[in-house]
Amino acid sequence: MKKSLLALTLGGLGIGITEFVMMGLLPDIAKDLSISIPEAGHLISAYALGVVIGAPLLVVIAGSYPPKKILMVLMLMFTVFNALSAFAPDYDMMFAARLLAGLPHGAFFGVGSVVASRIADKGKEAQSVSLMFAGLTIANVIGVPLGTYIGHNYSWRYTFIIIVIVGIITMVSIKSWMPAITATKNRNLAQELAFFKQPESWIIILMIAVGTGGLFSWYSYIAPLLIEVSGFQPSAITYVLVIAGLGMLVGNFIGGKLADRFSPAKATISLLLAMSAVLFIMHYVSANRSASLIMTFLTGAIAFASASPIQMLMINTAKGSEMLAASVSQASFNIGNALGAFLGGLPLAAGYDYTSPVWVGSLMALVGAAFAWMLIARTTRIGKLALKT
Repeated sequence: MKKSLLALTLGGLGIGITEFVMMGLLPDIAKDLSISIPEAGHLISAYALGVVIGAPLLVVIAGSYPPKKILMVLMLMFTVFNALSAFAPDYDMMFAARLLAGLPHGAFFGVGSVVASRIADKGKEAQSVSLMFAGLTIANVIGVPLGTYIGHNYSWRYTFIIIVIVGIITMVSIKSWMPAITATKNRNLAQELAFFKQPESWIIILMIAVGTGGLFSWYSYIAPLLIEVSGFQPSAITYVLVIAGLGMLVGNFIGGKLADRFSPAKATISLLLAMSAVLFIMHYVSANRSASLIMTFLTGAIAFASASPIQMLMINTAKGSEMLAASVSQASFNIGNALGAFLGGLPLAAGYDYTSPVWVGSLMALVGAAFAWMLIARTTRIGKLALKT
């Protein structure tokens, strides 16, 4: 791996821990802050909201600066705001800290995706992007389980201190290893914002927001699902999260290869349909521990296999505004995060058991696949019209 890509992977590691460790720590944070688990789920939505606000806004503001400088500043923001999370004294402060911590997330992956694709070997752009997203999957193999273990046995606040340390290491790595890529010259902001005038752009945004929300409808409530339905002890959740993380790690690299070998659009629709299927099955097998572990691995693998194809699909659709588009896709992922956590929590608040969120997730993934089909049908039709003219 190129050192420059390793720096991006480290950034993905830190972001992955802070985003996904909340799912494993929900019972601990809820108890410490004297709130319910559905209320604690709002902290997940707060982070996602921060990503949605920060992703396009920060890229628009910083787009004229060299990518290396942008990444440094974004990681500084990430580090400071996660430090605020570590010391938040109550729910309101924690909500604000999580909102702020989400601001640099989408912009970092947006800028990082474009940088990764530019320094990639020809024909391996999606695989290069997948190496950056590998940080998210490594977080789910090592960082999230470790953070969950520390949160269960010591304090969830220590977990956020570890995240701050990862942020500091990432800043040093970017400064030392990232090449000095020149800033965009003669930048035309109006031309970049024209990205939002394309119907294809909004179809992809809806596809990501709804389709990937299926993952978060399940993962947001994975801890109570495993404890209350599958019958695992709270102390075992750490090890089950390792299995989910291993699935994400494997799926991430498979997704990059699928996108480069076939096409990002075809890979995306296939993976969203597969995610809908595994979540549907999970509802019926969660009471069986062995089956629950198998489906946890498969769901993690399929969900993260879609990350690189979706990112490349967005970049390829937005010629001339790739950086903005890549950041918007991350904002859309986190709209899915917020939607999944919120919609998955509705049946719980209504009194249904902890398998009910996976029903919601399966439906969301299926709707996302429908949007992907619409995109393929539309682009195919446009391509045929272009050939006729």
